Amino acid sequence: MVTAGDFRNGMTFEEDGNVMQIVEFQHVKPGKGAAFVRAKVKNVISGSVVEKTYNPTAKFPTAFVERKDMEYSYNDGDLYYFMDPESYELVPVNKGELSDNFKFVKENMVCKILSYKGKVFGVEPPYFVDLEVTETDPGFAGNTATNATKPAIVETGAEIKVPLFINIGDRIRIDTRTCEYMERA
Repeated sequence: MVTAGDFRNGMTFEEDGNVMQIVEFQHVKPGKGAAFVRAKVKNVISGSVVEKTYNPTAKFPTAFVERKDMEYSYNDGDLYYFMDPESYELVPVNKGELSDNFKFVKENMVCKILSYKGKVFGVEPPYFVDLEVTETDPGFAGNTATNATKPAIVETGAEIKVPLFINIGDRIRIDTRTCEYMERA
């Protein structure tokens, strides 16, 4: 059991049959009246985020979200298949469960599969990926004082902004959390 007074960012708990995750929280002690906890919580199954207030003594059962490393194998229409490295079992994941930053994942990359009581509700790609640039305008030297960027398409088909000196065939490192170019790989 977890009490609202013990909330921390990233903590998961069950409320009204739903699994909630704390996005951010704040303990409020007004001059008059009782203290309360104002929290922004995310329903991990549906993805909706709401702001709620809780009594600091309110108790909730702790929800254990399983995070397992699995290798992305292939996709077939709207189903994406991930292989468990221990049992070699293929786990299908619906396209709706994938986040926007999944566009940087290519076959054989290891991702974290998030599940609750056996139901998969999300996929976390690796934080950093190295991909090859397949399409971009020709690179040219100079004009770097303005921190200028140009669009480039990487081998997974995703588009990203890169500095002007990046050329076709260059391998670049991408931060999948921010979807931004980091450096040459």
